[in-house]
Amino acid sequence: MEQEHENIIVLTDEEGTELEFEELDRIEVDDREYAILLPLDEEEDEAIILRVEYEENGEEVFTHIEDDEEWEKVADYWQEFGEEDDDEDNEDN
Repeated sequence: MEQEHENIIVLTDEEGTELEFEELDRIEVDDREYAILLPLDEEEDEAIILRVEYEENGEEVFTHIEDDEEWEKVADYWQEFGEEDDDEDNEDN
């Protein structure tokens, strides 16, 4: 049975291979925007975090986070934010 995904993003890696991701969330940390993406490849089940930047024409560009401290800060924020959402969902039920 095939699972339907929303918010599909197709990115091209350095070798020109197209990869599909489901965008789980967008967050802002320290005035920067980040996308939380889940690979749709069945072998991968771990979300990745990419910085979202914009070109002059407004086109989105997704870039890897090279700085470990920046990555940790964003990952911690998303984990906290996600846990708060889960708590709110549980309170609604």
